[in-house]
Amino acid sequence: MYDPEQLRSFLAVAESLSFTQAAARLEIGQPTVSQHVRKLESSVGRRLFVRDTHTVRLTADGDALAEFARTILSAHQRAEAYFSGSGLSGRLRFGVADDLALTPLPRILRDFRRLYPRIDLELTVAQSTGLERRAESGHLDVAFIKRETGVTHGQLVRRDRLAWVAVEDAHVDPSRPIPLVVYQAPSVTRSLGIQALDRVGLSHRITCTIRGVNGLLAATRAGLGVAIFAQSLTPDDLVELPAEAQLPELGELDLVLLTGPRAPTEAANALITAIMSRAWVRTRTAA
Repeated sequence: MYDPEQLRSFLAVAESLSFTQAAARLEIGQPTVSQHVRKLESSVGRRLFVRDTHTVRLTADGDALAEFARTILSAHQRAEAYFSGSGLSGRLRFGVADDLALTPLPRILRDFRRLYPRIDLELTVAQSTGLERRAESGHLDVAFIKRETGVTHGQLVRRDRLAWVAVEDAHVDPSRPIPLVVYQAPSVTRSLGIQALDRVGLSHRITCTIRGVNGLLAATRAGLGVAIFAQSLTPDDLVELPAEAQLPELGELDLVLLTGPRAPTEAANALITAIMSRAWVRTRTAA
């Protein structure tokens, strides 16, 4: 059986593609992360990463092991919870950004409720900006949100590239205002998109303002305009616009877990562990 600590270090690097970020996320030294990965590579007898002075990327064997590692750590966490944590009880207020609710998160929450039946989980689905304020003010115990990169507080789950997304046959004319389908303000992706267009001098017009992800998907699928998605959350029936569209780079976005100041420590940590141990899978799904 592979060592869980080595698997956690490996997954942290696999998701961030950075040994430095993985060490910060796990709150251990970078040499320890490197040592864990070396030992794991020795155990499996395969090279898991290709590294140079600037980049880190998974090999095909590393990509395969990532899926196995998630399964192993999930089983490990469930076993620990069954024998030691099932006595946890009380109320846990959890907020999640609405597009993240359409990812593997519901399955994680279902497993969490089975493992901790005495914890009353109260779920709030909303936009990230409002959830962050509610977590900071103590009105939520844990929040899973999208946020611009560069903010240090909170626990990084993964970093994802943003993309301009539209229906497959969409045509964007950069000489005319770019039609946008966006969340109502305040919205992280809306702000980043408009800022990116302003930086390169491209005008825009908002063709549809949406409160929730289902409306965003419907408007984009109807061809009303271009939307912004985290790359891993782009639905299968929508496509990332090619470079020929001449739209600016949007940069990256962080998926982050926040803990409220009055959160019940053990219950909050159990939920955070459940999410982190499953690792955030890169899926092409409605979001």
